[in-house]
Amino acid sequence: MGDIVSATPLIALDALTIDTETTGLDAAKAWVVEIAAARLSGGKLAPDAVLLRRLRPGEPIPAAATAIHGIDDRAVANAPTFADVASDIAEALAGRVLIGHAVGFDLAVLKREFARAGRSWTPPRALDTRLLAEIAAPGLAGYSLESLAAWLEVEVSGRHSARGDAETAGRVFLALVPKLRAVGVRTLAEAERACRALTDALDSQHRAGWVEPAAPGEPSEPYAGRRIDSQPYRHRVGEIMRAPARFIAPDATAGAALERLMRERISSLYVHRDAGHNPALPYETGIVTERDILRAVARDGAAALQTPVSAFASHPLSTVPADAFAFLAVARMNRLGVRHLGVTDASGRVAGALSARDLLRLRAEGAASLGDEIDDAPDVPALGRAWSRLPRVAAALLGEDMSGRQVAAVVSRQLCALTERAAVLAEQRMRESGQGGPPCAYALTVLGSAGRGESLLAMDQDNALVFAEGAPDGPEDAWFEQLGRHVADILHEVGVPYCKGGVMARNPQWRGSVATWRARIGHWIGRSNPQDLLSVDIFFDMLGVHGDAALSQSIWRAAFDTARGQVAFAKLLVETAGTVEPGLTLLRTFRTEQGRIDLKKTGLFGIVSAARALAICHHVLEHSTPARISGIKSLGIGGASDLDALAEAQATFLDLLLAQQIEDTEQGIPPSNSVVVKRLSRRDRERLRDAFNAVAPVGDLTRDLLFKG
Repeated sequence: MGDIVSATPLIALDALTIDTETTGLDAAKAWVVEIAAARLSGGKLAPDAVLLRRLRPGEPIPAAATAIHGIDDRAVANAPTFADVASDIAEALAGRVLIGHAVGFDLAVLKREFARAGRSWTPPRALDTRLLAEIAAPGLAGYSLESLAAWLEVEVSGRHSARGDAETAGRVFLALVPKLRAVGVRTLAEAERACRALTDALDSQHRAGWVEPAAPGEPSEPYAGRRIDSQPYRHRVGEIMRAPARFIAPDATAGAALERLMRERISSLYVHRDAGHNPALPYETGIVTERDILRAVARDGAAALQTPVSAFASHPLSTVPADAFAFLAVARMNRLGVRHLGVTDASGRVAGALSARDLLRLRAEGAASLGDEIDDAPDVPALGRAWSRLPRVAAALLGEDMSGRQVAAVVSRQLCALTERAAVLAEQRMRESGQGGPPCAYALTVLGSAGRGESLLAMDQDNALVFAEGAPDGPEDAWFEQLGRHVADILHEVGVPYCKGGVMARNPQWRGSVATWRARIGHWIGRSNPQDLLSVDIFFDMLGVHGDAALSQSIWRAAFDTARGQVAFAKLLVETAGTVEPGLTLLRTFRTEQGRIDLKKTGLFGIVSAARALAICHHVLEHSTPARISGIKSLGIGGASDLDALAEAQATFLDLLLAQQIEDTEQGIPPSNSVVVKRLSRRDRERLRDAFNAVAPVGDLTRDLLFKG
């Protein structure tokens, strides 16, 4: 079977919609007389059929069957048998998710036809629009294809022809996707799991001899056996780039460039009109490499050495951020077919150079293209397909003995990239709808775990907007409200749900001009009412991901500066967030609910809140929890062993949560912050007990350290 990803959002599913017309309704006896399949990709149904065949059955077609589909013996007299074209049909269906109405019947007759042809056949992964409709709307009067088409207001064409019914089933499926998302069914595996829960319907189908689709986790699935080189996920571009960047003026000769390349033992120079300093506009920068010069000499001889480098430099310069993981650089070089990339800092200035040679020791394969696919996604379905690969990448990295904390950094980086791409697509929507481009400079930011670099697979949206100017409810604010709505909708469609607490830029309290944000910060810190501070704590995790990062950085820094030494404010933030729930009973057993224990409520939450409050009060300008804890230690205001225990406890919680989330995702269970205690090894149970012991006094420890320094 092909590479079918369980976490693929339904909107991004690449599948075939299928239907068969047969000699009867008894799956154990029926012969196929017509089969059709249409491709569904990118949220659209392709106009041309992938598969369309009429077949001559091994028995006369009954009149009752002909009355339904209009195919009689004369219509198929010269048609091939199923056995004649079994290879073609198998090839067309291979590696695809199949979608159909009452698809279990189609799978049953196909299984029998392949058996008649002497060929083995494995049930594919499939979705039944009839079952999906019952999940989305359990109170409907009927679930026939006609009834669903009428309810969903989709076109019905060619009823009771294989192609017509396959295409109608495809339209019904697409119309069901947002209704399924509304009831919490977002991905392929979640849809499969929800269908399997309809036991009455499945029992009826089983009694009729229908075939159940393959389930996730069976041999056709998952990432088992694949390995990826984890090194590019452990190192950031800034660690391996050559710095500082080397520039040359566009009118410099190729000979002068070659002399510098040889003298400085480098393979490329950036070409910029102002080569005397690091340019702020990387897209105006080109690049000339030793290969460019050698090709020019081979073509034009010695005269090429007197040619200005601008004549054969490559424009514009392709870049990668310094804080990106190295796998993004690998994938970008592969996609663009280049051997050199510029490296930019947080302000967009060219900070260094990266070559294929620098990446040789970090070469990655397969999953390395994830980040680049996100950055290059042309639309929402493509973005969803790229994003769906994240759980498998996380699983592979965990299998390479990377820690949960290291994988969380990769996940967070990709969530930032996803949010940035959502903003680009949102701007496109705004322009296409006639609302124009941004009225002023702005920054889209992430908050919470993404800002801290600690996101796992159970996530929702936490984002905010900072723009240069404009009053609340003014024209600028109105434009950015629409942008925030588009960003939220895109992320929700892709698989990052709306924030239940409303921490999204589409809401007025999470967007504003620089002046509005400064006033808001002053209001927060000057107030003592807990209701005014709900969700405010995650603001201090703010990280810019799109637009003018300097805007968000200035607001984040201003908040820390204003809150410095404000013990009452920091203490109130902790109290507003709530207390840590005990993870152990009085008898030191795990406090579980239905066999699971929530590691966020019982552990992570307390550690993160404590580290954040202490960082705010003592002006530790860091984002991640470990960096904040380390910063507090460096101030000498707390016991090193207590703080180290908190950092180690967080690492334990992240390790255990990530492993559980990967397992749940593959099984169609939405990832959560709880783990199944029974699945933990003895060693992991001891680690978990130690972590709970470390976090138990976190409240008292926080209150004590807030007043020190």
